[in-house]
Amino acid sequence: MTLNRSIGFIGLTFIAVGGVIGSGWIFGPLITAKLAGPASIVSWALGGVGMLILALSFAEISSLIPVAGGIARLPMFSHGKFTAMLMGWTAWLGYNTAAPIETIAALDYLAAYFPWLQAASGEQNALSLAGMAVAAGVLVFFTVLNAFGVQAFAKANTSITWFKIAIPSVIALSLLYLQFEPDNFTEYGGFMPFGWTGVFSAISTGGIIFSLIGFRHAIDMAGETKKPQIVIPLALATSLLLCLFIYEILQVAFVGALSPEHLANGWDKIKFSNNLGPLAGVIVGLGVGWLTVVLYAGAVVGPLGAGLISTGSNGRLAYAMTENDLFPSWLGRLSANKVPMRAMGLNLLVGFYVVFFMKFEEAVALNSAAIILSFSIGPIAVYTFRKQLADRPRKFQLPCVQLMGILGLWVASLVIYWSGWHVFRVMFISFIIGIVMFGVHVIAKKEHWKEQQIDHAFWVFPYLFGLGWISYLGHYGGGLMVIDFPLDVILVLALSVIIFYLAAASAMSVPQARAYFEEARCHHETQHKLTVYPEKTPLIVACDEEAECEIIEPKGH
Repeated sequence: MTLNRSIGFIGLTFIAVGGVIGSGWIFGPLITAKLAGPASIVSWALGGVGMLILALSFAEISSLIPVAGGIARLPMFSHGKFTAMLMGWTAWLGYNTAAPIETIAALDYLAAYFPWLQAASGEQNALSLAGMAVAAGVLVFFTVLNAFGVQAFAKANTSITWFKIAIPSVIALSLLYLQFEPDNFTEYGGFMPFGWTGVFSAISTGGIIFSLIGFRHAIDMAGETKKPQIVIPLALATSLLLCLFIYEILQVAFVGALSPEHLANGWDKIKFSNNLGPLAGVIVGLGVGWLTVVLYAGAVVGPLGAGLISTGSNGRLAYAMTENDLFPSWLGRLSANKVPMRAMGLNLLVGFYVVFFMKFEEAVALNSAAIILSFSIGPIAVYTFRKQLADRPRKFQLPCVQLMGILGLWVASLVIYWSGWHVFRVMFISFIIGIVMFGVHVIAKKEHWKEQQIDHAFWVFPYLFGLGWISYLGHYGGGLMVIDFPLDVILVLALSVIIFYLAAASAMSVPQARAYFEEARCHHETQHKLTVYPEKTPLIVACDEEAECEIIEPKGH
């Protein structure tokens, strides 16, 4: 049984938009303003350009190989099993924090009306035991709703997303009309009160990447998309540009709406009375009752809609992990509605752990850094596929693929570096845990180590150690502050260039990559499940137009 290809352009675009417009628009304006001041609008622009470069890399490779859980599956075709495990495991860890984060953010806003949801300390995003129970119930609801199948999920999400687009847009335009102080952009320390360090910090730790990285859900749903070579690139580009426009307008409106009392102690000391959220604090100060109602409706629907999408997307990622043989095959079995419910059940248990045992800040930090690390394969794979799958038709091609690939890896590396040393350390420990689990899996199944294609993952380890040293010496999140801008950015660029070419040289051979590609094509187009061993034979598996599978010899043999 295979997944249904039933999502069109509108459905896939709204899946990406729904993932991007979650809780980021509720808290992002304040967090980025505290880190970068008025230059937070520059942070959003730079973050948007960076995410667009990454998205376009995945637009080509996801439309070329439209498989479910693409973040975990795509590395298999370029760099083999071990690399796919590393990237898939890292992405899965980050993904599992997404729905809990969105749920906690929504309940934190609801605590203004239902104070029993929040812990007695009153600390932001700290739920009481009763609040945690409600959050767990919401996660169960997300899972149940996804059980009805991707078509029902896409329709429900499209309706919710129209609402999610409208609310932040109405709030932004209303604030611009009701109160706009141009002096806020030049007074109180100037346009860039914390310099470029503040601008870059806002990109990674201010919620910008956490928000914009939501486009990834369109990649994970690629295996259920109609006409993927056309729909996927258009949906990714459209969703990112639309959401970036909304976030920019909202940030400008928020900065302009702040009163002198809010900024009296400087940008990093902005605070609102009664523990109100940032937008609520501004709107209550203006005394506009109807806009407060709109805000609170959006503060609940936005995050919960994003949580719904994250639940479905993460189910496809866990399903892909079974396709990679990292998770047990029984987890990948589909329900009658062709939904990977067993995989989603596993994700639900992990979500419970995040809600009950992880701090909110730790979950957000792990989410951004881990997912971006898994995205580092995209700019590399789009370059290697030009050689490995040169004869495959492409309706979308990334221009200047070598340059854009290097820029994409640089962007991903910078985001990880800007997350800080503390976040990198947690992510690295999680990475090691994944390797240990993989080793136990290989030993338990009595597989040969050579079959794991570890040699094609050679580039990953110098990449992590190099990035770790730069993070340790840098100015972000507990670093030693030995290196500063622009030296740190130059060092990350140098590392990215070296790793890009090292990873390209470590890629699988053309026959190996073709073997995995044709196996996946047979599986998804003909429902035949095939096994290939490209490391043992020059023969590859292919399917002809009549859906008959055969073994053919690749060119050059």
